[in-house]
Amino acid sequence: MADKRALITGIRGQDAAYLARLLLEEGCAVFGADKKSGDTTYWRLKRMGVFDDVRVVYMDMTDQANIIATLEAVRPDEIYNLAAQSFVENSFRQPLLTTDVNAAGTLRLLEAIRLTHLPARFYQASSSEMYGASREIPQTELTPFYPRSPYGVSKLFAHWITVNYRESYTIHACCGILYNHESPLRNPEFVTRKITRAAARIARGLQDELVMGNIDVRRDWGFAGDYADGIRRIMRHPVPDDYILATGESHSIREFIDEAFAAAGIDIDWEGTGASARGVERKTGRAIVRVSDEFFRPADIAIVQGDAAKARTVLGWEPRVAFRELVRLMVESDLREADEDRAQGDGTSGASRPHPR
Repeated sequence: MADKRALITGIRGQDAAYLARLLLEEGCAVFGADKKSGDTTYWRLKRMGVFDDVRVVYMDMTDQANIIATLEAVRPDEIYNLAAQSFVENSFRQPLLTTDVNAAGTLRLLEAIRLTHLPARFYQASSSEMYGASREIPQTELTPFYPRSPYGVSKLFAHWITVNYRESYTIHACCGILYNHESPLRNPEFVTRKITRAAARIARGLQDELVMGNIDVRRDWGFAGDYADGIRRIMRHPVPDDYILATGESHSIREFIDEAFAAAGIDIDWEGTGASARGVERKTGRAIVRVSDEFFRPADIAIVQGDAAKARTVLGWEPRVAFRELVRLMVESDLREADEDRAQGDGTSGASRPHPR
C-alpha cells in the first residue's frame, strides 16, 4: 500500500479521523480535503495522533473547477467522500445548503472523476436516514427508501447518483449505508455526545440538567472505529457495490441516557411520559433530565435498525464494540474532559477535547 494515495473529503470529521489512521497504518499517503472555514484546529486528527501525517489540501465541494484542480494535483487512487452538512436538525433550517453540499457536491466530485478520466475508486458515505419511515425493520440493501428530512433526501440523491455513475461510466464507485456510529470524537451537537457530556458534567457538578427532545425513538448505534474498518473493506472489494453497516440492534434514547448516567455513577428513575417525562436522580430526588418540545424534529423516525448480513458475508465485517461499551468509553472520555475543566475552574468548556479509543 506504500504507493497508494487516498483523498478523504470532510477531513475534520469523526469518520475521517478513524479512517485516516487505518490508511496511514497501511502505508497509504493520505490527503485530507478541507474547505478551510470555521474550525481548523483539526483536533480529531491530533487526538488520533495522525495530524502531522495527513496532507491537508483545499477543496470546496460547491466549486466544480476547484474540485477538478484538486483531483489533478493529488491524483488519488482512492477517494472517500465523507464531506457533508451532517446535522439532521440543521437540514430543516438550511435545506438548500444541505442539498448543495451533500447532493450536488457528490455529483460534482463524480463528474470531476469522469472529466479527468482519473482511474480512482470512489466511496460515497450514504446514510440510514435514507430509509426514514420505512416499515421494514430491520432494513436491508433492498428495502425501499423513504427519507424524512432534507438531510435524508440529500443523501438519497448522492447515493443514487453514485450508483448511476457506476453503471453509466464504469467508475469503481461504491456506497456504505452507515447506521448511527459514535465515539468520543463525536461533536457535542449530536445527541449521543450531548448525553455523555452532560452526564459527565452533571456528575462533576459543572452542569445542572440535560434537556432532550423525543427520548423514545430507537436507533442502531455502533462504534465509529468499527465502521471505518467497514468503509475500507467496501472500497477494497474487487467488485463495487453497496453495503449496510449496522449492529442489528436498536436502543431508545432513554436507554442511552440510562447507560450514560450509570457510567458516570448516577442512577436515574423516570417520571411521566412523552414531553412530560423527566429523569430523577435516585439518590437525591433531583430532576436532572428534562424533555422539551423545543428539541423535537418536524418529522422524526420511530425506529432505525439495519441488517448488515451482506457486509458480514461478502466483506467479513463485524462490529466489535457493543452498545454498553460504546456508551461507557464515551462517558469516560467526557469525565476526563470535565475533570480538566473543573481543575481549570472552567464551567463552560470551549473546544472539545475527547480522548479517542
